[in-house]
Amino acid sequence: MSGASRGAAPSPGRRLSWLFEAFLARAALSVFAALPPAAASRLGARLARLFGPLLAAQRRGAANLHLALPERAAEHPAILSAAWANLGATVAELAHLDRLAIEIEGAEHLPATGPALLVSAHLANWEALPGALLARGIAMGAIYRAPDNPRVAALLARRRGHGLPMFPKGAAGARGALRFMAEGGILGLLADQKMNDGIAAPFFGHLAMTPAAPAALALRFRCPVVPGRVERLGPARFRVTAEPPLMLPDSGDRAADLAALTGAINARIEAWIRARPGDWLWFHRRWPKSAR
Repeated sequence: MSGASRGAAPSPGRRLSWLFEAFLARAALSVFAALPPAAASRLGARLARLFGPLLAAQRRGAANLHLALPERAAEHPAILSAAWANLGATVAELAHLDRLAIEIEGAEHLPATGPALLVSAHLANWEALPGALLARGIAMGAIYRAPDNPRVAALLARRRGHGLPMFPKGAAGARGALRFMAEGGILGLLADQKMNDGIAAPFFGHLAMTPAAPAALALRFRCPVVPGRVERLGPARFRVTAEPPLMLPDSGDRAADLAALTGAINARIEAWIRARPGDWLWFHRRWPKSAR
């Protein structure tokens, strides 16, 4: 959440902007909901592929690709186009989260009980993961970043609608997640966003501020850390792959163990992105400006 939205009441202009944003979001989701899931996904992909490159995020995505995959420069335009299409499809599929076609591989690696962690990334449709696990009887909680606009946040919460435990980023959410895990919960985290209060860990050959929460929780509870990858197979069709749990370091040096496990998580995410770069959300501010 941005600093402008914390503490102080929003200005009248900000409230009006929020109302307009929420109106557009409701209208778009209503259109997508009126279509079959695959048709909605294709429409969202076409719209994002058409209009996404006109946004400032296009420049950020191009800079990120130049930093992360310089040896694949000839592929950059196609990767960015695919990334926009995937993002548009993902937004459209919010209207159909209970109707997505999802297959699961590596189910034997999924924990039946907790405490346990499942770490993933903004790949394909990351919103599909909780529902896919719930269909197998796994009620996974999640830490999330709510949009600044509270009306849009409420709309998204209703669309997700699995009734699963959700913990907002921040001190209160962290306390709730700790209690959830202490009571035997399975917690999901997306570990690929920049976290200014995280730790610097290698990512595509450059240090990037990385969430420390997954490693910190795993070391605190000495629990399984299962990497979970989502791949897009087509419009509204996905594969979720649960990989073997990561090895937990136990050197006796907590800072070193935290860095080692965070690095291992980044390495898995990097491998997924390298395999299917068009599935990743390249438009994050993932690396510091000094790395570019």
